[in-house]
Amino acid sequence: MKILVCVTSVPDTTTKIAFTDNNTKLNKAGVTFITGPYDDYALARAVELKEKTGASITVLNVGEADSEPVIRKCLAIGADDAIRVNAEPTDAYFVAEQIAAIAQKTNYDLILMGRESIDYNGGQVHGIVGEMLDIPSISPVMQLDLDGDTAKITREIEGGKESLEAKLPLVLGCQEPIAEWKIPNMRGIMTARTKPLTVVEPTGTDKLTTVASYELPAPRGAVKMIPADQAETLIQLLHTEAKII
Repeated sequence: MKILVCVTSVPDTTTKIAFTDNNTKLNKAGVTFITGPYDDYALARAVELKEKTGASITVLNVGEADSEPVIRKCLAIGADDAIRVNAEPTDAYFVAEQIAAIAQKTNYDLILMGRESIDYNGGQVHGIVGEMLDIPSISPVMQLDLDGDTAKITREIEGGKESLEAKLPLVLGCQEPIAEWKIPNMRGIMTARTKPLTVVEPTGTDKLTTVASYELPAPRGAVKMIPADQAETLIQLLHTEAKII
């Protein structure tokens, strides 16, 4: 079995965000980058499947050279080799196109990734990859088990969960509690240094979108405390100031 795990390199969740180039680019100065948390779940489940089935795991990242520490960490956790597409991940279609191009060269049984990245939170890539490869795409997957060439999946739906089965190959967008995050041990860190990391140039179309500008959220306003016995005042303020009713 061959598993492809697609990972993103994103700013740490505690990062103080700032922009540069007239608010069109993230200012990376002093920013710590991590593996996308949802991608971490996908990788953790892939490692568990590897331990059970003897599968091989390839990690794929669309990113520039500064994403390689994130890739090496994935190798330390348990991936066997890695591929980096040497390009800035400009939009979901471009990233999906790169993943599909790599996947078409190797018959992967499973393509796992996070349900979404935590920088743009688009949640689009898995669906586009599935369409490009003409295979099913399912998200957000909370549980994954394999029975031969059949995947038994539980995914989150509005108001509950859905259990289903699907034949491999599949593209899956993962989330908790599919697996517990794994921390690389010293042996894993040492062996990751010698595992293959192949860099390839991007393929396909040019980027289809351009960022006009980014802006930070508005600062939090002052809090008004309304006594519990003044419901009419609360309702009036929700209507006239908050404008949510």
